[in-house]
Amino acid sequence: MVDILVLNSNDVASILSMKDVISLVENAFREKGLGRVQMPPKVYLFFSRYDGDLRAMPAYFEGLDIAGVKIVNSHPMNPTRYGLPTVMAVIYLVDPRGGRPLCIMDGTLITGMRTGGAAGVATKYLGRRDSRIVGIIGAGFLARFHLEAFTNVISVERVKIYDVIRSKAEDFAKRYSSIYGIDIEVANDVREAVYGVDVLATLTPSREPIVRNEWVSEGMHINAMGADAPGKEELDPDILRRAKIVVDDMEQAIHSGEINVPISRGIIRREDIYGELGEIVAGIKPGRTSDREITIFDSTGLAIQDIIVAWHVYREAEKRGIGRIISL
Repeated sequence: MVDILVLNSNDVASILSMKDVISLVENAFREKGLGRVQMPPKVYLFFSRYDGDLRAMPAYFEGLDIAGVKIVNSHPMNPTRYGLPTVMAVIYLVDPRGGRPLCIMDGTLITGMRTGGAAGVATKYLGRRDSRIVGIIGAGFLARFHLEAFTNVISVERVKIYDVIRSKAEDFAKRYSSIYGIDIEVANDVREAVYGVDVLATLTPSREPIVRNEWVSEGMHINAMGADAPGKEELDPDILRRAKIVVDDMEQAIHSGEINVPISRGIIRREDIYGELGEIVAGIKPGRTSDREITIFDSTGLAIQDIIVAWHVYREAEKRGIGRIISL
C-alpha cells in the first residue's frame, strides 16, 4: 500500500498567492537557464473532431530534486458546448529517490497562475520600467491571472481589454476594476486594445495573426501566450522581424509557439531568436537593453513552471494538514 496526498482546487487556492507563484516561476526559469532541469517536450493527443487536445508534461529539477507530471487539456469550445472549463489539469508528484507517488492535485488553478506568473517574470525582465498601460486580448480563463501578475511587477494605471464576445470583456472590466482599483476599459476591437499600450498580453487560440505590425509602437513588450500548439499564431510576422524574441523553450517554441508558423514558412529563422527567458533570468544574457526596442516573450507553457509550483503547494499542504490521504 502507498499513501498519496490528494488536494482539490479549494486546497490549492488556500495555499497559493501570485507573489509566491512569480517567485517560484522565476526560479524555475533560472534553473533551466543554468541547465539543471530535465524537461522532455510536451506530448500531444489531438482530438480534432472536438477542437481540443490533451498534453502530458513531465519535469525533473536535478538541483532541487523534485519531479512530477502534469496532464492538461485545451478545449476552447468547452464553456459553450459542455459547460466545462476550457482548461482542466491534474498534477502528479513523485519522490525522485524511489519513484514513490506523493501527491495528486488539481492543476487547473496552477495552470492559470503559473501562466500569468511567467508573463509577469518576462515583463519584469523585458518590459520598460516605466510601463503603466496594459492591453489584454482575450477575456477568458487566463486574463485575470495576467492582470494580477502585471500588478505585481509594474505600476499598472490603466488596462484595455478586448474579447470577441464583448460581454466577457465587460464582465472582466467591471469585476477587476473594483478589485484592483484600476481603470479598465473595454476596447471595441483589437487595434484599440493594442494601440498605445506599454505591455500587451495575447491570450487567444487564434490560428492567424490578429495583432498587426502597424499597431505596435517602439518600446512595447508583448507576452504572446496563446500560441501553444502547432499551427497557432497571434502576431503579424512583421512584428517578429522588428522585435527581440525571447522564448520559454527553444525546441518547444519552434514546434508549437508563436514562432512555429513563421519559422515553418521561412519568414524568420532559428537564428533570429534572441534566446530563452531562463538565460536572461540566470544572468547569462541581458534582457531589455533600450527603451525603444520591441520585446516579445513567446510562451508555450513549461512543465517546470507547474512542477515547482505544485511542490510548493504539496509542502505547504503537509505543514498545514490540508487535503486527504488515499491508499493505493
